[in-house]
Amino acid sequence: MDSDSSQYLRRHRRNGIGQARLLTRIRTSLDKGRASLESLESLEKGPASVKKGKVEKAKSPKAGGSAVENLGFARLDHDRESRKGFPEVVYGEGKTREQIASIAARILKRSGRLLVTRASEDVFRFLSPRFPELRYHAAARAIWHEGTPALRSAKALSRGHVLVVCAGTSDIPVAEEAALTARLLGCKVKTIHDVGVAGLHRLLAQLPALKRASVIIAVAGMEGALPSVIAGLVDKPVIGVPTSVGYGASMKGLAALLALLNSCASGLTVVNIDNGFGAGFAAGQILRLIQGVPGKSPRLRPPRTKS
Repeated sequence: MDSDSSQYLRRHRRNGIGQARLLTRIRTSLDKGRASLESLESLEKGPASVKKGKVEKAKSPKAGGSAVENLGFARLDHDRESRKGFPEVVYGEGKTREQIASIAARILKRSGRLLVTRASEDVFRFLSPRFPELRYHAAARAIWHEGTPALRSAKALSRGHVLVVCAGTSDIPVAEEAALTARLLGCKVKTIHDVGVAGLHRLLAQLPALKRASVIIAVAGMEGALPSVIAGLVDKPVIGVPTSVGYGASMKGLAALLALLNSCASGLTVVNIDNGFGAGFAAGQILRLIQGVPGKSPRLRPPRTKS
């Protein structure tokens, strides 16, 4: 035992704690730390026993089972559709064409629906011969497939609708990503473009449409004022999307983001810069609640430790 440990023990012995009791406490702390580490490792691995390219269902009736497919470069969460209403969405940037193709094949096989965001037309051309059912949305930079007519009908949300509003024409790509995402989640979606605060009368003319919407997605760059104005006019949830549109001091959308985060309009929530997908998905989740569609959330429990 080194000198520091000896001093530590002597100090606690003087406080009335014997060496044996102190060592017991140390061992207990180490056991707890080891148990916590094992719990984290088990959650990272997921409740399914996974081999590369294979999926094994975890047999847990309370948790509803789980399915995670390990491709080596990606771990696909096939249970996400039961929880969220749509299969795992693929973020295209940073992935190779081959990786996207491999992921898309497995998602389409199990779900029949697919969304790849931030995808180039080159990736779409690469995927098209293998997946002729896929479509490309140039403005939203998204590859998608909404499934068969029967599947679309089964997933459709009949109550309420999402309204996507953007301040300027330059904001349309982000607005279209939001609209496409919401549609793929089964939402009815309407859009209004180019009604920014530089001509406020254009927005006020759309006030009846704003009031009829169930959820509003408001997209704006520059100073990011539009979402706050809309949130002050309606009694519906408003999701603000700052965009990177603007001159130098807009700091690639940071000015709009900060303006929205500091908004005094109640009922306004904010997603990240240019994150039309996040706004569209959140709107879809809100409409699922209005529709009364339940999600199936897994119960994550740490493993029992051996005594």
